Amino acid sequence: MGFVFSFGNHGFGESRLRKTLLKHFGVPAGEIATAGRQFPITARVDIQSALEDLLRNRPGTTLLGILSPNPHEPPTLAQTLGGHFPIDAGPLQYDEIDIGESVPVRCLKNGLWLSCEKDLPFAIIMVPGGRFGLRSGVQVEVAVPAGERGAQFSQDLFRDLELLVSKGRTYRGRIISLEGHIDPMGGGSMVKVHRLAKVNREDVILPRQTIAMLDRNVAGFMMAREQLKKLQFQARKGLLFYGLPGTGKTHTIHYLASQLPDHTTLLVTAEQVALLGEYFRLARFLQPSMMVIEDVDLIGRERTHMHGPGEEVLLNQLLNEMDGLREDAEVLFILTTNRPDQIEPALASRPGRIDQAIEFPLPDEEGRAKLVKLYARRLNIPAELMGLIVSRTKGVSAAFIKELMRRCAQFQIEFSREGVLAQPAVDAALEEMLFTGGALNRRLLGGEGVEQIAAN
Repeated sequence: MGFVFSFGNHGFGESRLRKTLLKHFGVPAGEIATAGRQFPITARVDIQSALEDLLRNRPGTTLLGILSPNPHEPPTLAQTLGGHFPIDAGPLQYDEIDIGESVPVRCLKNGLWLSCEKDLPFAIIMVPGGRFGLRSGVQVEVAVPAGERGAQFSQDLFRDLELLVSKGRTYRGRIISLEGHIDPMGGGSMVKVHRLAKVNREDVILPRQTIAMLDRNVAGFMMAREQLKKLQFQARKGLLFYGLPGTGKTHTIHYLASQLPDHTTLLVTAEQVALLGEYFRLARFLQPSMMVIEDVDLIGRERTHMHGPGEEVLLNQLLNEMDGLREDAEVLFILTTNRPDQIEPALASRPGRIDQAIEFPLPDEEGRAKLVKLYARRLNIPAELMGLIVSRTKGVSAAFIKELMRRCAQFQIEFSREGVLAQPAVDAALEEMLFTGGALNRRLLGGEGVEQIAAN
């Protein structure tokens, strides 16, 4: 329902845009009502498409650009009609929006549509939402003549708009994150699309028990989700991936994202925790969605290990947001950590927040053999040398083996430039990675576990 405002000119000369609006409505400004809705920033392209669909077949519809002297605050129809700010018509301005395709989409920076529903005039304004240069959404405002008929039309239009926007889903199947920078001119987009290489199932090298656990808690759960909802069980799910660095947690998340084409994946890194509330809002709006919070121990560490009240505020926000989701919300949470012992028990030990913890161990002998074959790429490795590499890499991470294969190839090129890997190249690569750089280098590369083996 819109509200009727009392408008007046406060010292500014009447703008051409205000004159155009008043002529379009044919009534004084005080007899015009406005209503607004705020949409998430990810809906920007879909909102423009939806508005174009709704207005395409209305004869006489006019689209105007808007010029505002205040770049830090979005213009509104109320301001335009009231004359509080000298907002005027101007050229149409566009932003280039990356949606993960080869070519970005041109999207209106702001726009004002003037149209009619039979003999009922109305206006729609679309502008960036947010304040002080931080774009936090998209604001859509509708102006109609005050009264029951105008209010009903406004409600119907928003209903139709939201229905079309929900079907659009520009970022469906994408992996996105938010850019929290502040743009003083209010331009650009806060949404970043991550272009990650598709990870196939055979590229996920984990123990069979771990793979089975993943299949049951992700693919299996997705297949059963609708039936579970009908039985009144919750549709959201929380998983905790834990293990040493380089054991495949992030790699597996990329695999899961590529296997869920109907989901939008939200990637939350440690430096973006201030935007946690907006991420949860997007998770609800874009569902079905997968929300990944990496290094969750930086947010959800045990309270006794916290360094100040600010950290506890973030933890409480995370807990409250997870608890605030409806049980039928189709959201999959994946939290990752290298330090599970530092996780706050209130986060990890309560079903409904975290339903299953999945360990990512260091690769066993079978796993190391598969990893060597995977990361050797086009490098030819004799069977005998393959066995030697597997035996000498006991206790290393998957990331270590990936780097080892690259260095083996480099040494092989330096030694002979032949395509078949020879033992001197392997010896030189292992020497450089495990011993030349010292204990710190082993720890950085994921070979810390080899230290005890070499010492024994």
